[in-house]
Amino acid sequence: MGTCHWRATTYEEGPSLVRETRRTAMDQVRDVPQHIAKAVMKKNTTTQLGMVGLGRMGANMVRRLIKGGHECVVFNRSPQKVKDLVKEKAIGASSLDDLVTKLQNPRAVWLMVPAAVVDQCIADLIPLLEPGDILIDGGNSCYVDDLRRAKDLAPKGIHYMDVGTSGGVWGLTRGYCLMIGGEKDVVQHLDPLLATLAPGIGDIPRTTGREKLGGTAEQGYLHCGPNGAGHFVKMVHNGIEYGLMAAYAEGLSVLRGANIGKQPQDPNAETTPLRDPEQYQYDLNLADIAEVWRRGSVIASWLLDLTADALAKDAGLAQFAGRVSDSGEGRWTIKAAIDEGVPVPVLTTALYARFASRGEADFQGKLLSAMRFGFGGHLEKSAK
Repeated sequence: MGTCHWRATTYEEGPSLVRETRRTAMDQVRDVPQHIAKAVMKKNTTTQLGMVGLGRMGANMVRRLIKGGHECVVFNRSPQKVKDLVKEKAIGASSLDDLVTKLQNPRAVWLMVPAAVVDQCIADLIPLLEPGDILIDGGNSCYVDDLRRAKDLAPKGIHYMDVGTSGGVWGLTRGYCLMIGGEKDVVQHLDPLLATLAPGIGDIPRTTGREKLGGTAEQGYLHCGPNGAGHFVKMVHNGIEYGLMAAYAEGLSVLRGANIGKQPQDPNAETTPLRDPEQYQYDLNLADIAEVWRRGSVIASWLLDLTADALAKDAGLAQFAGRVSDSGEGRWTIKAAIDEGVPVPVLTTALYARFASRGEADFQGKLLSAMRFGFGGHLEKSAK
């Protein structure tokens, strides 16, 4: 379990809030029946949110909410990030205790922190919260952790909601796709906030027949089901993302090598020679190809838009080393697929490609070379 190191700092505040009557320390940790907690939570919706974690996504989510007319109380372990948002009409908090105090009942606290520190943040918040308050994990936690957290928080009357959040650094202007897990009435209570964060219908053509189905999906946010469902859907979303990205990368790499027939050949016993070099004489412009694919092709997408932008800036992508990280969702997707007995060869291969990009297949390569040398005396060809 990770740890949160929260430092108390004084900030020049925005608009003042009514300070709610706080319970004693004993009351704060007392277990209460779930039906009492539901009664404590007001039935009307809320337009106020506490945000813990002001990284690239957390800070921009606050900005989008403020622009939409909502009140945000913010806290981060880096005081400067809080100060920056106070200048943009957020209400700064010097500690978690200060943040909770400045929120109106029932409080809604959104955690936008790395998955490794969510449990510690929740542990720090539990003594400060009351029955009916809501904790939201908007990061990339595993859905299994959501099930455990919701179960642990329920006896204390604290509602838990998991929100898979997609949109990255573009979310401030484009909006965030939100995949939500939790109790229906809790999700409805937060609807004004969720609707503001989401992109809305925008200029995307409406799906045929969608007007008869209703719901919020076409607005860009969806209550997927009970606790864990939001992060489960986001988990698979990211697994698909890995596969899509790998497909573009592999296809464009084949195009990049289409002039191999023009390259000097180095015949040797260790590598199969290119038999028909005349078939590979194409000097293709990858930036132009990515651009033309954006215009009416069946593989057009936002990921392709980003690819075209990167290639237009530098076709050789010199600023990138090619080490590709994975944040866990791809692994969890494959585990779920195994448990369900669902074959996912594309998603699995895409994840393994990320492992290999970080040198995690190097030892395998050494073993292969060792075996080839052992049975045939084959020497490795030196790297260029």
